[in-house]
Amino acid sequence: MTATDLRSDDTRLELPRPQHHALRGGGVEVSVMSAPDRLPEILHWGAPLGAADREELVLSSRRQVSPSALDAEWPITLLPSEHDGWEGRPGFAAHRSGRICLPRWTVVAIDGDETELLVTARAEGLELRTEMRLDDAGVLRVTHEIRNTGDDDLELLALETTMPVGDLAADALDFSGRWTRERSPQRSRLLEGSRVRESRRGRTGHDSPLLLALGTSDFGDRTGEVWAAHLAWSADSVYRQDALPEAPTLLGAGPLLRAGEVVLAPGDRFRAPTAVFVWSDRGLDGIGARLHSSLRTRDGHPSTRPVTLNTWEAVYFHHDIDRLRTLAETASDIGVERFVLDDGWFRGRRSDVAGLGDWSVDAEIWPHGLHPLADEVRSLGMQFGLWFEPEMVNVDSDLAREHPDWLLQDPDAGVRTWRNQYVLDVANPAVFAYLRDSISSVVSEYELDYIKWDQNRDLIEAVHDGRAAVHRHTLAVYELLDAVRRAHPGLEIEACASGGARVDLGVLEHTDRVWASDTNDPIERLDIQRWTELLLPLELIGSHVGPPVTHTTRRETGLGLRIAVALFGSFGIEWDITECSPDELDQMRDGIAAYRRLRGLLHSGVLAHPEGGDEGLRVTSVTSPDASRAVIRVARVTSSDRALPRLLRIPDLDPEAQYLVRPVPELRMPRAIEPTPPPWMDRGHVVLTGAALAQRGIRLPLLGPGQALVLEAERVPAED
Repeated sequence: MTATDLRSDDTRLELPRPQHHALRGGGVEVSVMSAPDRLPEILHWGAPLGAADREELVLSSRRQVSPSALDAEWPITLLPSEHDGWEGRPGFAAHRSGRICLPRWTVVAIDGDETELLVTARAEGLELRTEMRLDDAGVLRVTHEIRNTGDDDLELLALETTMPVGDLAADALDFSGRWTRERSPQRSRLLEGSRVRESRRGRTGHDSPLLLALGTSDFGDRTGEVWAAHLAWSADSVYRQDALPEAPTLLGAGPLLRAGEVVLAPGDRFRAPTAVFVWSDRGLDGIGARLHSSLRTRDGHPSTRPVTLNTWEAVYFHHDIDRLRTLAETASDIGVERFVLDDGWFRGRRSDVAGLGDWSVDAEIWPHGLHPLADEVRSLGMQFGLWFEPEMVNVDSDLAREHPDWLLQDPDAGVRTWRNQYVLDVANPAVFAYLRDSISSVVSEYELDYIKWDQNRDLIEAVHDGRAAVHRHTLAVYELLDAVRRAHPGLEIEACASGGARVDLGVLEHTDRVWASDTNDPIERLDIQRWTELLLPLELIGSHVGPPVTHTTRRETGLGLRIAVALFGSFGIEWDITECSPDELDQMRDGIAAYRRLRGLLHSGVLAHPEGGDEGLRVTSVTSPDASRAVIRVARVTSSDRALPRLLRIPDLDPEAQYLVRPVPELRMPRAIEPTPPPWMDRGHVVLTGAALAQRGIRLPLLGPGQALVLEAERVPAED
């Protein structure tokens, strides 16, 4: 490689002095300064800077020397280091046999254009390749790859990308949670110091940070400036913020590497998971809109999601062909398009204490295999899918008895079980081949359309060949997913991890949707899905109608609310609908009809979360890209503080156009609380301009806790 710089005007220059590069896309600009004796610095990440003179921009950004500090200005690079003068958490850390690495980087090549920048830098015994890509949605992806060019082994301790945020950042938001209460937001003031969220669960985790957002003090759903980072990775992670007195505030993410986990022999490379950075001047909805738009440009991104019935909460482990046939017939009758047989179909599986790992059909339960059920499902016009948990094994299984060395943990060492199971060492080639071949055999025999791929435990004491193995294991799982998909083009895979413990952009490079949570309680789901929507568009989020009494919370909720919540997602059912009354089946049939009519809009539109005016209201809207249509869900979780409900404002419509607003006709109206409804609802519709709907709004009925109303707005054709 030659030491060249490709500026945004495509003029190649030698690198005797600092040069400027501008990445632009989707209303975002990332201004980068490069020099031969240091890694690139980010001068600006945010709104476009227009025709500002680049040399003047560099001059205006240079820092002065602070009192009681280094005697010359120093850089803040993509991988801030102690050699640069950085005294926070380093972006790169490594050692050779205990000798610390403090690299003096020299940039040897830069290439790129207005959408990407590729940088190669070298230091003693090291080569670093950095890829920066800004897409048309304004989403920046940064990936580092390090190569050991020295003569001895290099242990890598950290490789974390950072980006500077605006000086007005004052608040921080990330997420925590637990099983059935994933993605619970936690917000605080931005405090000084280097602060880190670490995940050491071996998977993304129910308490995953999801993303780390720093924003202005007024940032909310629709307002304020926000900078956010997400790590596209399904295992141990680091989310970091550094607010030091003598430097810009940094935001970053990277893999968490355990002791001895990544040791590079001479010539070996390590490619870090991609860090995803998003800026918005329209609050959190602006962050979500950029991410959704970016994801929808992927090759093979799913557009129309079929109505799915999963059998878990209908039959659990009690598989009976006659009962399942009746369930399939009932499902087909109300409009279900995909039937998925969950846990319990494989050898020895009567409960969760045995059978995992033995991926062949249980002949005692299914003497003719799954063909009678699969044939029945397809004769009814539905697709057929199965549940697998390939990464796990029960000690009580033929696989564990025959190959105890295939486990990632040693039960004899006292490693604790989790849901009565251990983890298979997928990085072991023999394990990988066994899983690939056994899964592919079942997929081929039954011509499966869909797999629900589950993963029901954290990885504790995960060791491969005597070394910490979380990173290697995760890469092997990704490759296993890809191998199954390559062997079966058209097969869809859902990522489930005891519900929502593997929700990230890393696993979604290899799967088609996520299961947001193991709870179908619609009250819980309103918030779980709202925050999952910050990262993912609705078509990637599995959302099902459960039974009247949710098995995870024991709360009883009405069917209208359950349908309204599931509507905003990849819609499905998790319920023994053979026990439904005729009226419940009619209501489900109508709900499915509404979803099938609206899913083209729901799975392509712009998602928003308008302010509802009180803490007990949850409002979600989806507007078509051309602003011709919108669907709006209003749900109440606690009673209102007012007897006269507030006006509902509907955003993102054409201010000059007229819109007819009405309740979605297929769905039933919530039971009235007040003596009379709002007059426009008594008539059945109202016609207003987009400006009137956005600036003033429409009167809502007084909803009670556990009630929801779904409206739609459609542009009225202009008169000739």
